[in-house]
Amino acid sequence: MTDQTLIVFGVMAGAVTLFASGRVRPDGVAILVVLALYLSGVLTIQESLAGFGQPVVVLIAAVSIVGEGLSATGVVYRLGEVVMKVGGTNEARLVVLVMVLAGTVGAFMSSSAIVAMFIPVVLAISDKIGLNRKRMLMPLSVAALVSGMMTLIASSPNMIIEDALRARGLAPLSFFSWTPFGAAALTTAIVFMLLAGRNMLSMQIAEVATGARQPSAQDLIGSYGLADKWHRLRVPGSSSLINRTIAQMHLLDHFGTVIVGFEKRQHGRGQFVPAMPESQFEPDDTIFAVGSEDQAHELTVAHDLVVLPRMDQRQRHEALQEVGVAEIMLAPESNLIGQTLRKVEFTSRYDLNILAIRHRGASLTSKLEDQTLDFGDTLLVAGGWGEIRRLRDEPEDFVVLTLPAEFSELMPARHRAPIAVVILIAMVAVMALELVANAAAVLLAALAMIATRCVNLDAIYRIVNWKTVILVAGTLPLATALSKTGATTMMAHGLTSLLGPLGPLAMLAAVFLVTALVGLFISNSATAVLIAPVAIDAARTLRVSPHAFAITVSIACCAAFVTPVSSAVNMLVMEPGGYSFGDYVKVGLPLLLLTMLVTVALVAIIYPLFRIY
Repeated sequence: MTDQTLIVFGVMAGAVTLFASGRVRPDGVAILVVLALYLSGVLTIQESLAGFGQPVVVLIAAVSIVGEGLSATGVVYRLGEVVMKVGGTNEARLVVLVMVLAGTVGAFMSSSAIVAMFIPVVLAISDKIGLNRKRMLMPLSVAALVSGMMTLIASSPNMIIEDALRARGLAPLSFFSWTPFGAAALTTAIVFMLLAGRNMLSMQIAEVATGARQPSAQDLIGSYGLADKWHRLRVPGSSSLINRTIAQMHLLDHFGTVIVGFEKRQHGRGQFVPAMPESQFEPDDTIFAVGSEDQAHELTVAHDLVVLPRMDQRQRHEALQEVGVAEIMLAPESNLIGQTLRKVEFTSRYDLNILAIRHRGASLTSKLEDQTLDFGDTLLVAGGWGEIRRLRDEPEDFVVLTLPAEFSELMPARHRAPIAVVILIAMVAVMALELVANAAAVLLAALAMIATRCVNLDAIYRIVNWKTVILVAGTLPLATALSKTGATTMMAHGLTSLLGPLGPLAMLAAVFLVTALVGLFISNSATAVLIAPVAIDAARTLRVSPHAFAITVSIACCAAFVTPVSSAVNMLVMEPGGYSFGDYVKVGLPLLLLTMLVTVALVAIIYPLFRIY
């Protein structure tokens, strides 16, 4: 063993220790690995930084943009609606639908994004029909993890392992090489959750602190005593409001009601828009007014309006894509302190309406225009999300205290959902037919999402998970160092000497378990970088299929069921589901073993282990 080999093992041990301790961010550890390999002289500066130019890094970044296109256009949300419609009130049917949906859609976008999108849907279903959320959210988490086993782009370990095969001059795995394993794992997980997994969790509904979750718009409105003061009115062609603007009619002064939004009919479909002083009333408009029953009645009679029933859940969701609410507080040095809303012309200045003011603990909902503002006052504002967002650009006057949960569920390009689906199908077809390199296919799809405005160009730096990009780019040189110094070959020979006599199947199971064990302490991307080269070289030493070992490592990297810290997916559902560490172990450990058995059996069929390579 040479000095450089010892240095590489030392760097690897240090990296694993830092990953496991959690004291240094994973992307920070990756940068330290790059520096250590260069400063120690193991790699040149070009070799140390080569990971940032690898196709797999571009692939990971571009996949994030494609996934955002599916999210921003509402494709995922509409699928969630289908679950609610088809599943009804049957818990078993809903569990199956949620798992199938998360497991399949996650094949084309981030698992974390899938869970983040579906948590509100699952919670809404659970609360609406009285289901135990602990028995619903864990299946969602499991299916999202399994979705990483579905396709080449479903998870970063898959891309890393495919890249490792290419680097060794081996035939790469195809786009759908993972699909049989993912489908088998998903089927196994569904059966397990239906027969045993759900019953391993508490039968009681989880006690979740209301302060632990982000309040909805309805919660925020209710906290100011306005829950029953929203009215939906239609403007017929005979109304005296027709062709007049809100500013001209002075409805707040005359009736004490605030118009916060419109639903206008365009091309046979409704379009929700926030109300502004210059907004004009047109025939068949639906208006949303805030005021008492008496005030709303006076407005209805005076202008010949028609009272409409409250919106259903779908209509409410559509409306909240355009018109929102937020709670703001006056900053200590705000220019509004000591002034009235009328004097500062708040509505015309900010294109927002004030619905209520909390002054010295009391909620004020009438005669707000003449209320003198004081430091510490909080204001409930309503209007377009863009205008609400701009308040954060004026920290000298305002502090945005509370944005409702709906703010994080905005789908700014929801009318372009068909375009996003076409782009996704085209990308999958190009990759499946291998018309161009995988990185180029996904990059073209990402550019198409941006060009068709399914994804906002200004948002791509927020969308891409740069921590993962840097983590992968920074740890790839470690694989280069292991290969350059002969450490990979050494570990592969050690693995084959130790486990080779047991036979290929036993060795495959051992590789799965070792990978899963390492994945308990470090990220699955780093696990793939460290384990894949050793497993592939071990397979070549045994003269059995290297693809069999590569796919096994890949599946094991994604099977992070056992602890909440194994994956961001598990962490996302932990608090809303009220799970303990033990819940993950009880459900995750048997599921991990079942996944191992299914994977090893399927690998033996698809990649015959006893064939000489």
